[in-house]
Amino acid sequence: MRSRTTATLLSLLLLAGWVFLWPGNVSGQETTVIKLPPPQLEGGKPLMECLKLRQSQREFSPDKLSPQVLSNLLWAAYGINRPESGKRTAPSAVNWQNIDLYVATADGLFLYEAKDHSLVQVLKEDIRGLTGTQDFVKIAPVNLIFVGDYARIPRGSDEDKRFYSGAHAAFISQNVYLFCASEGLATVVRASLNREELAKAMKLRPEQKIMLAQTVGYPKK
Repeated sequence: MRSRTTATLLSLLLLAGWVFLWPGNVSGQETTVIKLPPPQLEGGKPLMECLKLRQSQREFSPDKLSPQVLSNLLWAAYGINRPESGKRTAPSAVNWQNIDLYVATADGLFLYEAKDHSLVQVLKEDIRGLTGTQDFVKIAPVNLIFVGDYARIPRGSDEDKRFYSGAHAAFISQNVYLFCASEGLATVVRASLNREELAKAMKLRPEQKIMLAQTVGYPKK
């Protein structure tokens, strides 16, 4: 049986017109896959204006992002912009694409799957409080977690893999900043977090390393 939290999430998504719902199977366990609405690829502020407006903010409204805004955000961050090759909006050395983008919300933890532009539920618990040391991470609607999978980088030392993973995460983070500047959202990238505790809660493999986290939401009113 689904928890009350998951049932509430699914009801809200149906009301919002979010196309979704089929049971999947990850590591032998049934899970929920949420199909995001197609990203809106037109509109927004001009690039130079976004660069002018780009900033970090640390005060957030608890209001949830709409399914469409979340869809646009995730596509801008790390979506596939060249379907014929599977390449993405953020560059990646040797096209390793070794970053996994996790989304922590009040309704649980989700993994963004760019190939079908969907969210795979990983946890039903609200772990936003583990994604940083600042109080605002507990109330902001979205905390993104950038996880580098060293297993997807076939050569080099751990130091090399950390360097590439950090660079890849930073590219994605800047995409998030520019999207938020365009849409009037608040965001801040963060490195201050208990990686060991968060990795344990997320059930990450030893080869998966947390690079950064980034909070996104509406500015505090």
